[in-house]
Amino acid sequence: MTTDPSTGAGQRLADRYGAPSRWQRPVVIGLAALLAVVGLTWLAWTAWFHSTPEVSSEVITYEVTSDYEIRARVDVRLEDGVRDASCRVRALSEDKSAVGELEFTPVAGTNEVVVRTERRATTVEKLGCTAEGQPRPR
Repeated sequence: MTTDPSTGAGQRLADRYGAPSRWQRPVVIGLAALLAVVGLTWLAWTAWFHSTPEVSSEVITYEVTSDYEIRARVDVRLEDGVRDASCRVRALSEDKSAVGELEFTPVAGTNEVVVRTERRATTVEKLGCTAEGQPRPR
């Protein structure tokens, strides 16, 4: 006994609920493609934006000069046109608690800073630099 495909489950569902419109599938595919393009464009822009900061910094060296002072050399890279940048460094004691902190306005290149501490510091931690429009310190 052979069954006619037109009387199969697909036809019975179409009879009961109605057949989908011919335009629905291309519209759904087009919308999915548009959403994918928008999402990938946003992802590419976000990756580029966060990988090219306007200002970034690195601690080159530091020296404990007394129980209440530590000197550090911080290398700062500023993009062209950056005027208002701000950098922060923190002095840490042997038990890793913060004993001093300094915020300074950098110049491009090496910046020598002196951090006053409340007791002897053993290391300097770079908290990073920010510029206008750069929310995350680098």
